[in-house]
Amino acid sequence: MVEHARRHERVQPGLSAGITFTIDSVLSRPVDVFIPDRPARATGVADERTLLVHLFGASYVPMHAVASAPERYILAVVNLGGGSAAYERPLSDSAAWTNLVRRVRDETTSRSGGRVRLGRVIVSAFSAGYGGVRALLSDERTAESLDAVILLDGLHTSYVPERTVLAEGGTLDTTKLVPFLRFARRAAAGEASLFITHSEIFPGTFASTTETADWLISALGLARTPVLAWGPGGMQQLSEVRRGRLTILGFAGNTGPDHIDHLHGLTDFLAQLERDR
Repeated sequence: MVEHARRHERVQPGLSAGITFTIDSVLSRPVDVFIPDRPARATGVADERTLLVHLFGASYVPMHAVASAPERYILAVVNLGGGSAAYERPLSDSAAWTNLVRRVRDETTSRSGGRVRLGRVIVSAFSAGYGGVRALLSDERTAESLDAVILLDGLHTSYVPERTVLAEGGTLDTTKLVPFLRFARRAAAGEASLFITHSEIFPGTFASTTETADWLISALGLARTPVLAWGPGGMQQLSEVRRGRLTILGFAGNTGPDHIDHLHGLTDFLAQLERDR
């Protein structure tokens, strides 16, 4: 399907001002790293920045997000393919994640002449990238090290029986959602941030982001608030849930362009996350 009613505004390709480089040999494909230009700190004051690791999506989109943000960031973009397993398998090895963060830290120190250093760590994921987030949140030590997680129209699980939708008597395989529920509880308690967006897309062969968000909301004992509001790039928001540092936003749309809207809305969603900290 193709949808023409909403604007579907897009971040335009291009390089933002800053230091860019790649890190090889940690994952199966190179990781793009970007340190945006920022005014120098006062003499003797360290330029401590948040590391945002983004999973899946054209690098220029999260680059635009961190370059536009009032907060100071270092960005690492991981693209390993189009399926969730491409992210879940390698990041299930906690040593790979630890090595990636260490390499970003060491290269940042070297390339900035020691001026920039890493502070807190947050992760964002679009679509299939959620598989990597599930792997990270499944390791308690790694989960506790993350200050925030952003899921952009990407929280799925299987049906039980396989490919049997809810309307035909199927249920959700909630075992794959438990790591997200644990982190959501921390966010609702104000101990971390979790920012989730979802569309109305219904894949049919596995659970939709609406169905998984519904399960998460119910498991937390919360309820959606109906909303009619414009979102970034012409998106139409329909619902929201807010508790502590937990935010779940539901948007209209069941087409490909509606799905891509969530990635290109990262600039605004990242700003919302920071405002709610």
